[in-house]
Amino acid sequence: MRVVFLTHNYPRHSGDVAGGFLHPLALALRDRGHDLRVVAPSDGGRGGIDELDGIAVVRVRYGSPQRERYAYTGRMEEAASSPAGWLALGRLMVAMRRATRAAVAGAVQAVTHAHWWLPAGLAAPPEMPTVVTLHGTDARLLANPIAVPLARHALRRPRVVTAVSRQVAEVVARTIRRPTAAIRVTPMPAVLSRHQSAGGGGLVTLGRLTAQKRFHLALEAHHQLLASNPTLRLTVIGDGPERGRLEALARDLGTAERVTFLGQVATGAVAESIGDADVCLFPAANEGLGLAAVEALAAGVPVVGCRDGGGLRDIIQ
Repeated sequence: MRVVFLTHNYPRHSGDVAGGFLHPLALALRDRGHDLRVVAPSDGGRGGIDELDGIAVVRVRYGSPQRERYAYTGRMEEAASSPAGWLALGRLMVAMRRATRAAVAGAVQAVTHAHWWLPAGLAAPPEMPTVVTLHGTDARLLANPIAVPLARHALRRPRVVTAVSRQVAEVVARTIRRPTAAIRVTPMPAVLSRHQSAGGGGLVTLGRLTAQKRFHLALEAHHQLLASNPTLRLTVIGDGPERGRLEALARDLGTAERVTFLGQVATGAVAESIGDADVCLFPAANEGLGLAAVEALAAGVPVVGCRDGGGLRDIIQ
């Protein structure tokens, strides 16, 4: 069967963290004998036909290089908050639908797997069998009144709707007035390393450095713990728009010498970057699932989350 992943977030190169959790799923489907193809957006003008580990990827153009800035950057919520953003998303959806139809031409059997209802779920050709997977960001988008009717439209047509956690399924079901049982909870696969922490490395926190991840809470907790353990270290793994503010916060707290910002690491190198950490702090709010927490637990590192962590509560029992 030909399977077309339709997504605004898919690795642009080997080791890229953008949509990195989708690539193992694509490889697994291919290894089961399916003809797997990916339709994704261009990135700042870099579009066209691509290939990653034998997976064919078509990256569609949807604007000038300067305007192709919403995919791969975690800025879908920003796009949905302005007329210019919605216009760009409209162009993207038209281009994605056209490319998806071209990708299935000549196939005897074909199915579209749209990741996130916006824009992929809306872009899926209505005549094709479709699966839509909700990852978390698209659930948070439903706080925008404009998004609600669009989500209802996008999620009424697919034959199957899945969500990566119970929390995401419940939020979406409640908003689009669909029974929770009709949304199947299917977590994304995680590629786990054999690395095991020996302990003694202090605290670690990891993920994309955005406001939703609330890394400032990890820095503040570390600051308080230094009173009883002056040598305790905190390692921050990841990059993003909040990095400058977080580095400034560490300086203001007087803890900068005990905090290490590693920056972005390749998907397959997360466990090694965790090193010999004692505890992983994961203070995100309304997380879709929290694969980074899965990676920490698999390395033998206990994870501390928050009661409003969303899908993280499926992981931390």
